[in-house]
Amino acid sequence: MALYGVLGDIHGNLEALRAVLAALEARGARELLCVGDVVGYNADPDECVALLRSRSVKVIAGNHDLIATRRLGFERCSNQARYALERTRRRIAPQTAEWLCGLPDRLLVEGKIALVHGGVRDVQLYMKTPQLIARNAELLRLDFPSARICFFGHSHAQKVYEVDGGAVSELSLPVGSLARSKVYFINAGSVDAQRKQGPRLAECAVLDTDAWKIDFLGVPYDAAATEAKAAVGGYRILPIVDRVYTWRRRLLAAQKRYARPSVR
Repeated sequence: MALYGVLGDIHGNLEALRAVLAALEARGARELLCVGDVVGYNADPDECVALLRSRSVKVIAGNHDLIATRRLGFERCSNQARYALERTRRRIAPQTAEWLCGLPDRLLVEGKIALVHGGVRDVQLYMKTPQLIARNAELLRLDFPSARICFFGHSHAQKVYEVDGGAVSELSLPVGSLARSKVYFINAGSVDAQRKQGPRLAECAVLDTDAWKIDFLGVPYDAAATEAKAAVGGYRILPIVDRVYTWRRRLLAAQKRYARPSVR
């Protein structure tokens, strides 16, 4: 039986990552796939990278990984994300940055499992609607014609979309067995749960490629320890700084509008 553990959106949360890896190991998932955003938001980027490397996880780059290594700008970041990533840029070790820079932007596993972070061709796309899934299913057919499952992240919510020709349906969880004749877009959820409402559960999924079955997990972890380290490490934006960031964003937007040449 081939079992894959699928995870993503770790965001430097070491406590949540350890909990997820232990849960996947208990389920017998020895092959691990990660859809990116290893760093960002929390205080342990180096430790999370080291742990993934020690487990030989197949990892692609997420937008936070690209921003942390200066290959992508802050333009589409929230204030909190930008603040934490500015700290990450200053704090990550050279070997961490080097490893992140070597990550592929997408990956095809076993010829049938595609890994992307946001959309198939846009790392910062939030695939939250059937319309966006349908559009990206067309891109998947062009870029990875043999793929039957596309795992994605970025939106931090466990989801399954079934693509049957041109029709897209969001399936209710739990799903269980998948149809081999159809294509699926699956979000395993986010390992980091610090910004979620309600109980803090580190999320992941297990894919059985023999039974063609997907199971979702939600694992408790020491969220208080994660938050304390993030606060002490300077990864949480203060309200007054948040207001400054918002003011600066509005000022830059206004400058761009007024800088555009008038059309006559």
